[in-house]
Amino acid sequence: MKDLKKMYRSLLEDPFPGKLHLRLGDQELVFTKRTWTLQGTEKGLRYGENPDQPAALFQLQQSGLTLGGVAFRTPKPGLVASLDEGQMVQAGKHPGKINLTDVDNGINILQYLTAKPAAVILKHNNPCGAGWSEDGLVSALNKAFFCDRIAAFGGTVVCNRPLPEEAAEFINSSYFEVVAAPEFEPGSLDILKQRKNLRILKLPGLAELESLVNEPFLDVKSLVDGGLVLQASFRNRILSPEDLMTAQASAEGTTVTARRPNEREGEDLLFAWAVEAGVTSNSVIFARDGATVAIGTGEQDRVGCVDLTIHKARIKYSDNLSFQETGLSIYQLRQKARTDSKHKDILQDIEARTDKARGGLPGSVLVSDGFFPFRDGVDLAIEQGVTAIAQPGGSLNDAEVIEAVNQADPQVAMAFTGQRSFKH
Repeated sequence: MKDLKKMYRSLLEDPFPGKLHLRLGDQELVFTKRTWTLQGTEKGLRYGENPDQPAALFQLQQSGLTLGGVAFRTPKPGLVASLDEGQMVQAGKHPGKINLTDVDNGINILQYLTAKPAAVILKHNNPCGAGWSEDGLVSALNKAFFCDRIAAFGGTVVCNRPLPEEAAEFINSSYFEVVAAPEFEPGSLDILKQRKNLRILKLPGLAELESLVNEPFLDVKSLVDGGLVLQASFRNRILSPEDLMTAQASAEGTTVTARRPNEREGEDLLFAWAVEAGVTSNSVIFARDGATVAIGTGEQDRVGCVDLTIHKARIKYSDNLSFQETGLSIYQLRQKARTDSKHKDILQDIEARTDKARGGLPGSVLVSDGFFPFRDGVDLAIEQGVTAIAQPGGSLNDAEVIEAVNQADPQVAMAFTGQRSFKH
């Protein structure tokens, strides 16, 4: 029988040329293929999204692109596309496309979170948890991990500060595929290298991400017929809580205005909106105290996304209780509870506490990457104890949606971002 595991361990032959030229009118972008000499062998990407898809990484070498009077991003050394052998501290099983695009989406999020030590854990090009903290990177990493420790299994960790020894110990206590940081403090690499298959990337550009903000890159989408859609990349306009707009709308001659978020709420909305830039739409995020509580991704309807994310928050809350108290995941505990009365009692207790705590959602804020077409999604969030909401605004029913937060007791804040944050 064919050894199916072998395909995940094999490097796929790379048929791509060494240079790529992209002309837009009289302007040209020049890209060079990245390869690495490791253990005496030149290697490119392991493979693409799947083991039977050849792939190559190209670094932007030359660009002075200007479109519509806007200057686009020039080559940025120290990030993913410029990764060299010295920065690939440990190649592990050698990186493939999804390993590097996960790191890249972590950079996409962290470019808006440079004010504090921050960490993002990603899986399948979506964040499963994110956190930032004035108490340091270990605190931020802990927040990110316990948002969804199950999804974090086999994930990618991206940090915006040098990785300390304590953070390396924390990372080694679970299973990750990739760790990327601008630098590694003494002792941390010795700990991380105990995991022989871990890809360890030192990307000095992670310490200078503020240089990326509001400088777009050329975003290329390929179509199945070989065509291309070109667009300027998303640029986050919410760079401080003051950038949030007062939610106000008129209907039938009456103007309604929402309460503005207070300082704590504004800080959490700022954080959550930054994370939202890296989440597949249609999405919502619940956040509290500089940490994601639950991230809803890729749903087709807004109210359904809110409902599913509430369910997700409750699952993750009960899982954390189960793991901390029994060492079992909530799913393992449920399995044991089917045949063991002791575990059944523990499960019932954890489920009761989860219901009482409403999955840890009271006191959280909610961001939505698109506007609310109706108030139903807002009403669902309010029932969970959310205190503030940020959303793009612009719905025909904005007045109805604002009425929902104004009718809440206590009154819930709402702000408009003035921009949508879809990511397909």
